[in-house]
Amino acid sequence: MTTTSSTQDAPHALNASANAHGSVGVVHTQYMHFDEPLPLVSGQTLAAYDLAIETYGALNADASNAVLICHALNASHHVAGVAADNPDDIGWWDNMVGPGKPVDTNIFFVIGINNPGSCFGSTGPAALRPDTGKPWGAAFPVLTVEDWVQAQARVADRLGVKRFAAVMGGSLGGMQALSWAMTLPERVAHCVVVASTPRLSAQNIAFNEVARRAIITDPEFHGGDYYAHGVVPRNGLSVARMVGHITYLSDDDMAEKFGRTQRAPAAGGAYHYGYGVEFEVESYLRYQGEKFSKYFDANTYLLITRALDYFDPARETGGDLARALKPATADFLLVSFTTDWRFAPARSREIVRALLQNGQPATYAEIDAPHGHDAFLLDDARYHGVMRAYFSRIATGLVPTEREVQQ
Repeated sequence: MTTTSSTQDAPHALNASANAHGSVGVVHTQYMHFDEPLPLVSGQTLAAYDLAIETYGALNADASNAVLICHALNASHHVAGVAADNPDDIGWWDNMVGPGKPVDTNIFFVIGINNPGSCFGSTGPAALRPDTGKPWGAAFPVLTVEDWVQAQARVADRLGVKRFAAVMGGSLGGMQALSWAMTLPERVAHCVVVASTPRLSAQNIAFNEVARRAIITDPEFHGGDYYAHGVVPRNGLSVARMVGHITYLSDDDMAEKFGRTQRAPAAGGAYHYGYGVEFEVESYLRYQGEKFSKYFDANTYLLITRALDYFDPARETGGDLARALKPATADFLLVSFTTDWRFAPARSREIVRALLQNGQPATYAEIDAPHGHDAFLLDDARYHGVMRAYFSRIATGLVPTEREVQQ
């Protein structure tokens, strides 16, 4: 297989470079077109669509070493390596995936897929609608995590992967991994769920709604059809990102990074007594919001946050998560972080308890890390040690890849 990548501006990519030890190197995007309609949970149908993907490593003889990486809200299929057309575009989980890294591409064939509805190459609201030749805009169907899983399964079919060695993801990606294990159990050997939850709390839904209202009430939103007006609801999207970003960091992390430091205090350290940027944390949030508004699509933000809200696999079992998980046949690894208040450890432990109630195999690690929800993207030695050990266990018994045989 040829390695591929996207051109996403990866906002969370950390200290990696094209020459870094263990990098998969320079990579290119690959696209798959699907004419077979995709039935959606909403009752609507996506008639035809394109998906952007990347792969790393080589598929072994019996196609048993494939690992699917599911992306979170603002990420994409560009999981690792450096985009061919942008040396600054490093994959969002580059510290996790690559030769010699916890998910070792010398052993595993790793797949990243940009979900439908996203804005990094797959068909989404900004794509042209086949029947009108105009952008989908507000008419793009509402999607669910389960819809993404079905689309991902079609990519796996194209690549000849009948069963994944592992499906893994963090945050919203972890929800997708969980959905894979429940809805397509025969296709998942191991389910790796990091910093995630079986459903959003009312507080989390509330944060998403505030972000959506910031976008929808922006005068440039135009009911979701801003493409035709040649504008972007940049202010609303920026505020949405600022709200979201606050929830990704812990209070301790923000205190350490910014405290109450003033950006440019008046003489003698006095306040300016105005509403411009006064504190360093304000400057940081505005920068993050403005950067995000330049590369992310507002309609995509609405779609993905609503998919987050809707995810609740126990809804069909009267709230009984153990019963919802009963069909899963995978081994599970769940990882949480002590300072993650967006998807707190209690949410991961809820999944663990349900699995243990069913007698299903589950490994759980709760990492004491100061970085909040974003910890799943960072290079914490204990966290990576857990992932490395688990994937080494998965590797045991796999048929060697052609590369390993040659070595």
